[in-house]
Amino acid sequence: MEFSALIRTASREAHSDVGSSSFMSDLLGGRLGVAAYRRYSEQLWFVYRALESPADALAADPVAGPFLRPELARLAELERDLAHLGGPDWRGGLTALPATAAYAARVAECARDWPAGYVAHHYTRYMGDLSGGQIVRDTAEKTWGFDRKGDGVRFYVFESIANPAAFKREYRALLDALPVDDLEKQRVVEECKRAYALNAGIFRELAEEFRLSA
Repeated sequence: MEFSALIRTASREAHSDVGSSSFMSDLLGGRLGVAAYRRYSEQLWFVYRALESPADALAADPVAGPFLRPELARLAELERDLAHLGGPDWRGGLTALPATAAYAARVAECARDWPAGYVAHHYTRYMGDLSGGQIVRDTAEKTWGFDRKGDGVRFYVFESIANPAAFKREYRALLDALPVDDLEKQRVVEECKRAYALNAGIFRELAEEFRLSA
């Protein structure tokens, strides 16, 4: 089995658990206000800062380097969204949930010490943004009145990727060509599962913060 298919199959259950979280279900169901969307976006900022800050250091790495495509970079667009949601002083009230801090720390650790593990986090985040993230964008536009693909949802808009399906095929080809042995590939699969678990932890803490009345 090609590695891209293996990694997708092996992490399917973890991915499903994240997608069915109560927070995300309530957010996508329109049962939460824009404050919850903003808080979620703030948590993403910490994760993507950890993902994108090491880009220059990893650019020449034979394992992680090929995945660092500038078309995927999200931090600048996310900051534009946060300025729209929170005003020019949006950074002032920015706080990471404990689960978010743990997630960002793990990404930073992998970027520093284990490039193949960094690829696992890169895959789970960016391929998710290109796929399921579009559902979040559509919901945000309809529920809170953001302009289509405008400020507030720019994080989910990949303007430099004209054909997402073709881009994802190219990305999967990079996974299939990952220059590591089978044992290391299995470790990458396990790190993907860990990435989903870390993401699920954020959703659990957000669900506590934005608990709906019974």
